[in-house]
Amino acid sequence: MGDPPAAAARRALPVTLVSMPFMAVHRPSIQLGLLAAIARSAGFPVRTLHANLDFAARIGVDYYGRIAEYRRRLVGDWLFSVEAFGAAAPDPDGRLFDELAADLPGDRLLRTRAADVPAYLDELADAVAATDVRVAAFTCTFQQNAASFALARRLKRRRPDIVTVFGGANFDAGMGLELVRTVDCVDLAVIGEGDVAFPELLCALAAGADPGAVPGVARRVGDAVSAAPARAPLDRLDDLPVPDYDEYFERAQRLGVLSADAQRRVWIPFESARGCWWGQKHHCTFCGLNGTSMRFRAKSPERVVTELAHQARRYRSFHFEAVDNILDARYLRTLLPAIAASRADYELFYEVKANLGRDQLRLMAEAGLRHIQPGIESLSSHVLELMRKGVRAAHNVNVLRWAQYYGIRVAWNILWGFPGETAGDYAEQAALVPHLAHLRPPASAGRIWIERFSPLAGTDPGPPEASYRHVYPAFVDLDRVAYFFEYELPGALPDDAYTGLRGAVDAWSRAWAQAPPPALTYWSAPGFLQIYDSRKPGVEGTYSFEGSVADVYLACSDRPQTAAAVSTRLGPAAPVGFVAEVLAEYARRGLVLVDGSLALALALPAVSGR
Repeated sequence: MGDPPAAAARRALPVTLVSMPFMAVHRPSIQLGLLAAIARSAGFPVRTLHANLDFAARIGVDYYGRIAEYRRRLVGDWLFSVEAFGAAAPDPDGRLFDELAADLPGDRLLRTRAADVPAYLDELADAVAATDVRVAAFTCTFQQNAASFALARRLKRRRPDIVTVFGGANFDAGMGLELVRTVDCVDLAVIGEGDVAFPELLCALAAGADPGAVPGVARRVGDAVSAAPARAPLDRLDDLPVPDYDEYFERAQRLGVLSADAQRRVWIPFESARGCWWGQKHHCTFCGLNGTSMRFRAKSPERVVTELAHQARRYRSFHFEAVDNILDARYLRTLLPAIAASRADYELFYEVKANLGRDQLRLMAEAGLRHIQPGIESLSSHVLELMRKGVRAAHNVNVLRWAQYYGIRVAWNILWGFPGETAGDYAEQAALVPHLAHLRPPASAGRIWIERFSPLAGTDPGPPEASYRHVYPAFVDLDRVAYFFEYELPGALPDDAYTGLRGAVDAWSRAWAQAPPPALTYWSAPGFLQIYDSRKPGVEGTYSFEGSVADVYLACSDRPQTAAAVSTRLGPAAPVGFVAEVLAEYARRGLVLVDGSLALALALPAVSGR
C-alpha cells in the first residue's frame, strides 16, 4: 500500500535552508538547526547550508571575523550590494569608506567585493542549483540581507522553478513587507516566528495551494504586498524538536574553518525561552529586541536538561550558549539546581537581569553558568532609571563583585546619551570607576544607537543610519527596512560631557591588561577585619578595623544594605547614626559604594569559593 498523496508530495519538495554571511563562523545557526528539524518532522527532505563558512574559508577566517563583528556601519551588506541589486546598487565605487568608514581597509574590501564575492556566489549557486532543491529558504538577521538576495538572484537565473522564502529578524513587521515589495528575488517571506508558519507554507507549496493564505506569510501581488495576519506566537516551546547542527560541523571541518579538536570548544546554541519577562512590564528604553514577540515563554526545566545532554552526546561539546534574551527567573529554583545536582560538566552562557545576589551567583557557578551578560549598561542609578532597567548602580556593582569571586565572566558595557541625563551623572561615574579597578571593566563605553521597536525610537526614530543608502537601491524605502537610525535625542548631552568617564574606563581597561590586575580583598575574623588594597599602581596598603566598625563593613558585603538594615542586624552596639557615620568614612576611603540609601562593601573575600 502506497503512501498518502500528501506525504508523497511533501517528499517531492526538497528544501535547502541557508545562512549567508555575515553570521559568525564559530557557532552553528539555531535558526537553520531548528527549522530543519521542524520541516523534517513534517515530512519534508531538508538540507541546511551554512554558506557563511564557505566565504570565511575563501577570504580568511580572521578577516571574515573582523567584518562580521563590525557594528558601526553596514559594511557586510555593502560588500554584497552590487551582486544583490546589479545596476541599481547605489555605491559601486566605495564612497562608503570616504564618507563613513575611514577606519576600515577600504582598498582590501573593494578587492573582496570585486573578486571574491562574485566568485563565491557563482560557485555556491552552481552547487545549490545542481541539487534537486525546490525551495531555498534564507534566514536573515543583522547583516545577512544583501548576501542572501545576491544568492537568491543567481539561483533564480539558473533555476527559475526554485521558490525563495525569507525570514528572520530582518523580516519582522514592516521591514519584511517592504523587502517583499521591492526585492524581486524574494518570492515569499515569513513575518515573525516561523515554527508553525514555515511548515504550513511548505505544505501549501506541496499541495499546490496558495502559500500566501498561510497566516504570517507575505507575498508580492503586483506592486503591493499581501500578508495574512500571523497567529499568536507559539506557547509550548517543549513541543519544538531539538535543533540539528550536523551539517555545520561537517562543513566547518571540511572547509578547514574548524578542526576536529576545536569542535569540543564550540558553543552550541540552545533556546530555553523566548521574549522578555522584564520587557513585558518595563521595556528598556533603548532595546529593540522582540519587536513583535515580547511575550515571555519558557521550556520546562526537564526539557532543557534533556536537550543539553542530547546535544553534548551528539556534538561532543560541553559548551552551551543560550539565545534567550533573559534567564527565566524560575530557573534559579528549578533548572540550575537540577544541572548542579546532575554534576554535568557544562559551561553555559546566559543573558540575565542584574538583580542577582551572592547565593544566586554561587548557584550559577555550581551549575556551570560561567559566562553571563547582565545588561549592566550604567553605573549611575539615575541613568538606569531613565533606561527602565529596574536596578540601581549598587546592584550592578554587586553582580560584578560576586561574579568575579565565583569565577563567572561578565560581558557588559556602559552606554550614554539618554534624554534626561545630567553631566553630574557622568562625573559621578568617572569618580566611582577608580574604586572599581579590582573588578572586570566593561568591554566598551559609548553612545546609544536607536533601534527599531525600541521605546526611544517611538513613532519618529529619525533618518536611517547613513550606510543604508550605500547598500539599498533608491526604490527601497529605507525608513521601512532600517533597523538602526541616526538621532538627535532631546535632552541628551554633548560628547564632551562623557570625556571624564571615557578616560576613566580606558584607564580601567589598561590596568586589567597588566598582570596581576588590581585587587581589593578582605580577611575577617570575629570582631576583626583586614582589607588589602592595590587598586592604585604604586600605592598598596592594608586597612585594619575592629569591633562594630568591622561588623558594619561585613554586614553590607553580601548585598546592598541600608544603614537601618545594618543597624537592625547588628543590634544595640550599632545604632543607625553610628552605622551611617562608619559607612560615610568607608566611602571616603573608596571601600564602600554609597548609592542613595544603599551601601555596598567593595572588597571581595580573600579566601575563594565560599
